Amino acid sequence: MRIGLLTEGGYPYAVGESGLWCDRLVRGLAPHEFDLYALSRDARQEAGGRLPLPPNVRSVHTAPLWTAGDAGRTRGQGRGLGYGRGQERGHGYAHGRGYGRRERRLFEEAFRDLAEGVCADDALRPGAVQEIPERFAAGLYGLADLARAHGGLTAALRSETAVRVLESACRAPGARRSVAAATVPDQLAFTEQLERALRPLSLDWYGEEEGPDGAGGLGLADLCHAASAGAAALPGLLAKRFFGTPLLVTEYGVQLRAHYLAAAGAPLATPVRALLAAFHGRLAGEVYRQAALLTPGNAHARRWQERCGADRARLRTVHPGMDAERFAEVGENEESGDPATLSWIGRVEPAKDLVALLHAFAEVRRQQPDARLRIIAAPVREPGAAAYLAHCRGLAEQLFPDEAAGAHAVGENPVSFEELGGPEAPTLEEAYAAGAVVVSSSVVEGFPVGLVEAMFCARATVSTDVGAVVEVIGGTGLVVPPRNPKALADACLALLRDPGRRHRLGAAARARALELFTVEQNLAAFRGIYLELLSRSPVRRRTTSGVPFAHPAESHVPGSWADQPVTAAACQGDPDV
Repeated sequence: MRIGLLTEGGYPYAVGESGLWCDRLVRGLAPHEFDLYALSRDARQEAGGRLPLPPNVRSVHTAPLWTAGDAGRTRGQGRGLGYGRGQERGHGYAHGRGYGRRERRLFEEAFRDLAEGVCADDALRPGAVQEIPERFAAGLYGLADLARAHGGLTAALRSETAVRVLESACRAPGARRSVAAATVPDQLAFTEQLERALRPLSLDWYGEEEGPDGAGGLGLADLCHAASAGAAALPGLLAKRFFGTPLLVTEYGVQLRAHYLAAAGAPLATPVRALLAAFHGRLAGEVYRQAALLTPGNAHARRWQERCGADRARLRTVHPGMDAERFAEVGENEESGDPATLSWIGRVEPAKDLVALLHAFAEVRRQQPDARLRIIAAPVREPGAAAYLAHCRGLAEQLFPDEAAGAHAVGENPVSFEELGGPEAPTLEEAYAAGAVVVSSSVVEGFPVGLVEAMFCARATVSTDVGAVVEVIGGTGLVVPPRNPKALADACLALLRDPGRRHRLGAAARARALELFTVEQNLAAFRGIYLELLSRSPVRRRTTSGVPFAHPAESHVPGSWADQPVTAAACQGDPDV
């Protein structure tokens, strides 16, 4: 079958876990063909180049969300043949010149529905709980229909008309109190952000014809698979609306939560943050309602989806698949690692709460003087990471003044700050092999990739109870409350003093990780899901893949036969039942 894989800020450009799981999916499901539709977040991402793509990737289409003005253009790239498809259809039109009177009226009506859906407070209008999301959806699809028929929305969304409609929605009875105080500058700031978020509505990705280089539109896809419920899923919503293409949404990190956190730290006025939060909440809710199936990566993401209106019957947890083979040698060597060493491995950022870890280790050191702590950090890339790392180094010198490395050092420093890839920890596997216990002190966490890697390495772990940690650990490690150095220290001491318990927990952790978190289990789950969803959607075109049985026989049956229960009455007279 042919899959339209939809990403935002990830594959095929990102090299972290957000890109690797998509790469493993595409390579692992080689009998299927993939068209990649990528929304890029910044110029640096595209300049860094793409990951090498396997031959079952037919085409790559990229659209930037970071450019200013009307520069949001679509590029399609075939199998190494250079850019194929053209620019965004209708880009750069001027409102009032590109739109006639009828189009301006249609825009105003659609944008009013969307703006009132964003501004309305469900708590103030309890009788319209269903009506408000439906109005938002009507506005969203009205804008999409307008863009498809008459061109891009850039100028219209930044026009005086849009600001006037938004101002009216903010002042309307039943509007959120947090947006009622929005000023004209606030409304301008929000419409600028909104225009970027809605650029997928104006792209030229929604065709049904295949070009000579293999590139084609989403109308050719048998299934759309979105890697998040944010802007990446918008093309999937439109493919469902225009062509009836089923939409599958996978979230290993909750995109809505990421938007909330980003808005909280952005230099925006309170009404702008409230408007952005409301928009992304409504968008996520519409994606969850329209998706044929949602595959959260953990219970933490699943709870977010349920709170945003997702139907439990269409939720199926699929844990991320990770490469276990690279950690096999370390995991099978139970005697590796210094029995007095704690290891922390990851990205340096405030959410990891290294400050609490250092205070906890001070208590560990008082009770077990031979204990050591190795902080092995990934190379610094994020803004502010270097300053936070410097702060942690300074704190370590304060907590261990007589032992800190420097002019007055009297012994080996009990805390070492190392960089992954450096001489002390040249590979990730060697970083995990160095210590007996792996510690995670995070205060915010989604799916804890580092803990799964430690489990593959048969390491006992001490971690804080955040995100999906308890679900991942499942009783094979010690879990303590976040921001509690005393509890963290007690748990670390318990494992450092009990080698037998460490080995038992490590072995159990490795067995659990191999059962639940491998690439193989992830691919098996999606292989079955793809066939299941396709079997519910009758074939709309003749397959061009040349692969026999690319479409299961059930897919030729009209209607969602797979959702119909088999009753005793239906089976009467059937000799095979």
